[in-house]
Amino acid sequence: MTLQRPAEPPTSPAWEHRIGNVLLLSPPCPLSAARLLGLKATVLLLITLLIKARIQIKLASALGLFLLALQTLLFLAAAGALGLAGFGVLFTNRYGAAAPTAEQ
Repeated sequence: MTLQRPAEPPTSPAWEHRIGNVLLLSPPCPLSAARLLGLKATVLLLITLLIKARIQIKLASALGLFLLALQTLLFLAAAGALGLAGFGVLFTNRYGAAAPTAEQ
């Protein structure tokens, strides 16, 4: 009768399996794989939303600058028109048809 050595205790964790030299990792429980996939999907969704928000901010900023320039130009045009109208009224009252003539 031959004596056999006692089996050595495993030095690797319980979830680590080896086939030859290939290391196979399996998650501790089946739900962990689903949780990891859910986490990856959440991170991908958040990154997508962040990129979308940055694009919207840039578009809104460009639109805001365009509207500010348009508002400024309209203000300057209105102020110029009112200024010309005011000078026209003053000029007409002093030197125009509203002034009395000696022939009347």
